Amino acid sequence: MPAPTLPVDYQNVFRSLPENFLLIAPNPEATILDNTDSHVAVSLKRREEVIGKPFFEAYPASDESGAAQIRESHEHVRRHLEPHTMPLIRYDLERPTEQGGGLEEFYWEATHYPVLDAQGQLQYILQRTQNVTEQLRAARLAAETQQKLAEEQERTRFILENLPVLIWTATPDGQRDYFNPRWLGYTGREMADELGEKWLADLHPDDRERVRTQWGQAVAAGNPYQVEYRLRRYDGQYRWILSRAQPRRDAEGRINLWVGGATDIHDQKMMVQEILEANEQQAVLSEQAYQNYQLAESQRAMYQGLFMQAPALICILRGPEHRYDFVNTAYQSLFPGRQLLGCTVAQALPEVVDQGIASLLDGVYQTGETFTGNELLVELQARPDSPAMRPAYFNFTYQRFSEQGQVAGITVFAFEVTELVNARKALE
Repeated sequence: MPAPTLPVDYQNVFRSLPENFLLIAPNPEATILDNTDSHVAVSLKRREEVIGKPFFEAYPASDESGAAQIRESHEHVRRHLEPHTMPLIRYDLERPTEQGGGLEEFYWEATHYPVLDAQGQLQYILQRTQNVTEQLRAARLAAETQQKLAEEQERTRFILENLPVLIWTATPDGQRDYFNPRWLGYTGREMADELGEKWLADLHPDDRERVRTQWGQAVAAGNPYQVEYRLRRYDGQYRWILSRAQPRRDAEGRINLWVGGATDIHDQKMMVQEILEANEQQAVLSEQAYQNYQLAESQRAMYQGLFMQAPALICILRGPEHRYDFVNTAYQSLFPGRQLLGCTVAQALPEVVDQGIASLLDGVYQTGETFTGNELLVELQARPDSPAMRPAYFNFTYQRFSEQGQVAGITVFAFEVTELVNARKALE
């Protein structure tokens, strides 16, 4: 005996489907016939608000472009009796008041399926709608992230290729695996000619082993690397460069990359070398100058000693005001108790001014003509604290001297001949 057949509530089954389905009449108005509970939930409209209404009355289009796409999809199903998937469309929904109200942005992917009767005639249009808002946002975010990453990579590539620095990278074991265009342009080599340890061939033979050793030690120890060496330029000239490198480490502290850069310091190094050589030469010249100074000082002290002890009266008067700059012992003894050094003749010996001595000095300083006096009488103050005068006779010479091409002063060389004149007068 066959098992009894239970009646099926197909409408309940339809409404319980776990997807967003909308059942539409095939008429031009696309009248809404039914929808699933899931569609009710995502459309944010109660079933009673849409059943029996034309499609665009139940779900007004956000713009004419979107409405045209929906009409075209419906028409495609009516005409060809085959499914049609619409382009992605934006359709915003009004949030319930309890959720704050206002329109919320949504993006949808909709496919229209034909439902045919037994004779193959179109009976219904079934719309399957998928909310792809989150997927679209995720895709946009991924695209933006990818674009930013590509821009950053392009920016990094641009910087590496256009920095005015010779950039290179190496594997964790120290094998060079990249050289930027600046390096290749500097050496005139192709990338393949520099990879691994081939770059060492461009170094000056006297520097090659030293640099190889220092680079190997830095790689083995994982320490920053710095070295100076001569690198052959594209024109064959060896030029000094300064090369530095830093290891890049991962989260566990393992080196996964070496990044290095080099700059041409040839001109600066040559300048420093020239300065050092000049300093050495200057040191030699300074030593010679010091020795000459010592000799000159020795000679000056010797001559000063001779002048100080000479029996003649010697002094030096500087400037147009005739200021005492040097006075030997014999000259000072003529004027006991008087301050001569640093004073002018007029200040130290005021009594001689009116006797024509100042005029004689002015004439010699201005004309440069040497004056020689023979047994010239000069009345001198006997003591600083006494107005009494004593007559004195002198044989003397006033002679102008210059320093560095400029008039500097007058030298005085004299002998007192008072006793000789007095004796001669007594005999006469």
